[in-house]
Amino acid sequence: MNPTENHSFSRRGFLSAGAAALALPSLASAQESKPKTSVVTPPAGKRLLLAVKLGMIDKKIGDKTLSLAERLGLAGEAGLDGVDFDEAGNFTPEEARAAVEESGVFVHNAINHAHWNQRLTSPNADERKKSRENIEHCLRLSHAAGGSGVLIVIGKADDGTTEETEERARQEIRALLPTAAALGQPILFENVWNKMFYDHDAPPEQSPERFIRFIDSFNSPWVGQYYDIGNHWKYGQPGDWLRAFGRRCVKLDVKGFSRADNKFTDIGEGDLPWAEVRKGLEDIGYAGWATAEVGGGGVERLKKVREQMEKAFGI
Repeated sequence: MNPTENHSFSRRGFLSAGAAALALPSLASAQESKPKTSVVTPPAGKRLLLAVKLGMIDKKIGDKTLSLAERLGLAGEAGLDGVDFDEAGNFTPEEARAAVEESGVFVHNAINHAHWNQRLTSPNADERKKSRENIEHCLRLSHAAGGSGVLIVIGKADDGTTEETEERARQEIRALLPTAAALGQPILFENVWNKMFYDHDAPPEQSPERFIRFIDSFNSPWVGQYYDIGNHWKYGQPGDWLRAFGRRCVKLDVKGFSRADNKFTDIGEGDLPWAEVRKGLEDIGYAGWATAEVGGGGVERLKKVREQMEKAFGI
């Protein structure tokens, strides 16, 4: 480089540096003017975190309609660790994130109840596509809110033969795995009374092996079980099911059930063997979320549900 070129370069560099320096105050001002948000986290150090479904939380107090943030706040006021966002179809990811930041209450999961009507097992390709889109929306909402998973009901056995329904669901879920992995959101199957992976008309003491085979068929860390303890007390021993699921059991739904009366109950009522549940959780080293799925209400009802869970789980 000759002296003229060097001088020219230095002058250009000086002018550029001066312009950058002049820009710094306005850049700093712009950064300072941005709203400051805090990262919302659940309590640290708890092996079992207690939550309720968003749908359990009142939408009104008297004549006042509550905002989403206010509804989340009721869960926090009741002493719960978080909320499972089971009304995901009604909100955008941005709305969920804003409500979490405003309320300071953690959202750990998302659900879209349209999975009962728009099913992955449907023989109608358009319905399967819509179901897949609904799940993708839940994946994005849970990620935006700070959560760690999406609960799905994969369909109904009445949609075809066992082979047809399982393969339809498998193909649709495989199409969702790249999004689940990119967002760090596992897709979790709830065991429900949909006649899939168990014999709906057979007596109790059934095995969860068909559930396990389906989960393992993906060979993916982004597929697991959202085990509903009350749903299958009618069909199997919860302690045995938990030990069989092992690492596949990622989250828990919690309700009571009475075999004697063949009906669901509040948590701790009925004849569900909670001591066996606790032993099963201990045996697999479970750490994670347990979400109530019972009748809800305002703060006092949510407090009662929390207390019922604490008693059932011995915490």
